[in-house]
Amino acid sequence: MGFIAAIVSVATIGGLLFGYDSGAVNGTQEGLTTAFGLSEGGLGFTVGSLLIGCFIGAFSAATLADSIGRRNVLRLAALLFLIGALIQGFAANQLVFVLARIAGGISVGAASVLSPAYISEVAPAHIRGRMTTVQQIMIITGLTTAFVVNYFLAQAAGASTNIWWLGLEAWRWMYLMQAVPAAVFLVALFFIPESPRFLVAKGRHDHASTVLTRLFGETVAKAKLVEIQNSFAGQQAPKLSDVRAPGTFLRPIVWAGLVLAVFQQLVGINVIFYYGSTLWQLAGFTEDQSLLINIVSGFVSIAACFLTIALVDRIGRKPLLLIGSAGMTVTLFMLVYVFSNGTLDAAGQLQLSSNLGTTALIAANLYVIFFNISWGPIMWVMLGEMFPNQIRGSALAVCGFAQWFSNYLIAQSFPIMASALGLAASYSFYAVCALLSFFLVKRFIKETKGKELEEMQG
Repeated sequence: MGFIAAIVSVATIGGLLFGYDSGAVNGTQEGLTTAFGLSEGGLGFTVGSLLIGCFIGAFSAATLADSIGRRNVLRLAALLFLIGALIQGFAANQLVFVLARIAGGISVGAASVLSPAYISEVAPAHIRGRMTTVQQIMIITGLTTAFVVNYFLAQAAGASTNIWWLGLEAWRWMYLMQAVPAAVFLVALFFIPESPRFLVAKGRHDHASTVLTRLFGETVAKAKLVEIQNSFAGQQAPKLSDVRAPGTFLRPIVWAGLVLAVFQQLVGINVIFYYGSTLWQLAGFTEDQSLLINIVSGFVSIAACFLTIALVDRIGRKPLLLIGSAGMTVTLFMLVYVFSNGTLDAAGQLQLSSNLGTTALIAANLYVIFFNISWGPIMWVMLGEMFPNQIRGSALAVCGFAQWFSNYLIAQSFPIMASALGLAASYSFYAVCALLSFFLVKRFIKETKGKELEEMQG
């Protein structure tokens, strides 16, 4: 158990990198706009350019991992993120910054699909949900750490756009700090084993037996090796076309994965993650207050994820998804009510009364709680475990691409939507998507709690 926990701790640092980047960019909006002369659309593209890399990385990494291994692709991802973080911090123009951000996104996308898949392939079924949920905790920990670092950097410099150290503005240091967890991730990946299911798929049965013995003990390892070998018996080498069944476009199980992947983004969570500081300033809070609100939201999210760890292997994945959908629907419509009852100042900026501001804070944090006890971690849990061994890499490629592409569309569209339509109309869209997600889960998602990966049907 200790060895498995250590492996999970290393594998989920990839989630921390994604969270840290999402949190870091949250405090750099003004610096990016000033340094590169960005319009609202340009800001959305520059922020969202990471996500272009993410859907490329998610799509290519899952199938690449079927060729060279989960661990090797994660190593490449860690190195790419490290290089991208350094270039973002020093970039002299928007083009260089965007290219570095796309490179970092390829790393994040790769880690996002491979970390939960890797954890699912090494963890026992009865604790697999809890272990994979650590991925979401690491994402939120990365977010919160970045919020804290951003806050203190802005405080030390006086503002995010002021010079802080070595002649660089504070906002640039918000990106450079990402190099620290990236370096830790890269080094730590040399101390964990390859996935035993990948090793069996490659015919390296002795190596797989050694890894399984370290994970489960000799007696359990022998039986587990036979189960894994049987799941690959008579199957050709995994390939992307495996996501199709004869006479269909995609297998039903892949469609179910796409529902999870896409609607996790359509409920608007990454508007809070990417634009939290900007959002709260639009709602009338100062920059300092907005950064502190982000920190509070981060700690609330971490607490919610620990609740998921306690529940996911007890009550199951599907009930948590339904609870989350219902809770997000209510809290998002609360935010719609608040934003629709605000007033505009002389500059056309939204202003909230004290009561409405308090209601917005409560609703937003409740929304974050509902997301992080359900769709936040559970989507990654299910995508890592719901597919049969033969199609896991290919299905993750398709679903990972869809998840990150949806993420990109949300990040790209929010500044434009907020400017053209207002916060109330923008959040109405996210609320309706949360409502739809409830009925889609009820109809199409099947429970996977307690099932071995070899039992998954496609």
